[in-house]
Amino acid sequence: VQLQASGGGSVQAGGSLRLSCTASGQSYSRAVMGWFRQAPGREREFVAAIRWTGATPNYADSVKGRFRISRDNVRNTLTLQMDSLKPEDTAIYSCARKGVQYSSSAYRGMHEWNDWGQGTLVTVSS
Repeated sequence: VQLQASGGGSVQAGGSLRLSCTASGQSYSRAVMGWFRQAPGREREFVAAIRWTGATPNYADSVKGRFRISRDNVRNTLTLQMDSLKPEDTAIYSCARKGVQYSSSAYRGMHEWNDWGQGTLVTVSS
């Protein structure tokens, strides 16, 4: 599967952005999909993930209540709605796909994530 993220940009604190990830490949609709981010000088970290049914999304504690992940299996699109953005949300955001053998949206380690797309930069100014 090929993944491509878009929608990043610059916004002031308290603002919103909507990221999209388009996927190609037959295995998209059955795979858990997720968003990760990497800030300058820091390791990549989990942001959110969603099962192919759309049920039971999982979020990192740092974004709970502010971000919402969703997916459209017909259009092969993954979305991350980001509200109440903070300067610490500044990072390159990437979408990723879990191996099809992993059906849970819980984050259990990088080893479960097989495919990665190019990221999109989000900059939040104070």
